[in-house]
Amino acid sequence: MTLGELIEELGGTLAQGNPEMELAGVQSASAADSLDLVFAEDAASAAKALASEAGAVVLKRGCLNSYAANPEIGVVETDHARLWFTRAARLLKPASPPTGIHPTAVIGALVELGDEVSIGANAVIGEGAAIGKGTRIGACAVVGPHVSIGQQCRIYPHATLYRGTTLGNRVVIHAGAVLGADGFGYVRDPATGSYTQFPQQGTLVIEDDVEIGANSTIDRGALAQTRIRRGTKIDNLVHVGHNCDIGEDVIMVALTGVSGSSSIGKGALLAGQVGIGDHVNVGSGVILGGQSGVFNGKTLTNEGVKPGTIFYGTPARPLRQVLREQAVLARLAKESRKSRAGE
Repeated sequence: MTLGELIEELGGTLAQGNPEMELAGVQSASAADSLDLVFAEDAASAAKALASEAGAVVLKRGCLNSYAANPEIGVVETDHARLWFTRAARLLKPASPPTGIHPTAVIGALVELGDEVSIGANAVIGEGAAIGKGTRIGACAVVGPHVSIGQQCRIYPHATLYRGTTLGNRVVIHAGAVLGADGFGYVRDPATGSYTQFPQQGTLVIEDDVEIGANSTIDRGALAQTRIRRGTKIDNLVHVGHNCDIGEDVIMVALTGVSGSSSIGKGALLAGQVGIGDHVNVGSGVILGGQSGVFNGKTLTNEGVKPGTIFYGTPARPLRQVLREQAVLARLAKESRKSRAGE
């Protein structure tokens, strides 16, 4: 793909170089060659990139006034160099050819397979499942009966999709993830103390462009639906309980847990080890710092606080408030030690 074609697709300004320059991939400045694209967001990294062997560099607009280090290198200026570089990487990455259906794969009755579907060794596709064009199913993955998978999805090895699960287009499910298992809902008999499972017969819907990390688990709805909305990215080892609604473009970092019947608003960011109680509503754009907790039934929004405010602690509250509280506690502890020493 040429540099000019990338600019036509992604925007940006060609500040230096030949638009007909061919590029084959992306690389770091230290390892790049003449077919690679690199990126820089400040003057120091830009100088390093321009002194490299790369064919082209994408720079944050205005970070340098001249590019004299290498007059042959292609230079693209844009407001968001990292984003431009990331999108260019996707365009430059060659598509993997379909591998077909491995002879050890088990395909049930009445399965619908789109064109160019690939199914790996020992994968199991349940009866009545539907798999869209260009989707790739990894080795030993299990796709349950009547599961629906859209186009251009990637299901990595050992992932499991239970009956009642629906995936949109371009969904990525990493190794070991489990989608659509029963939620953790039980009713206690007060007379005997025994527990009986509440019906777990709902569905799970994963919308377009969602990515779910390795060994993460998302439960089906109990009587209704669990839904992960478009563009959300879920890290490894995340758990989402039954009946949850996770909004568009949400980020959920590793070891986060969301209890049943909770909702997370569009564009929210949950850092590592965040704990969300049941029936919680986290509003759009809320940022929860690592190990934050939200108690059952609470609503947390960013109304009345500065945009970009990080909530932290348990119960979660603005980080500045947490730091003030910690300073007060430290001062009280210091005064207490002095008081005891004076006695």
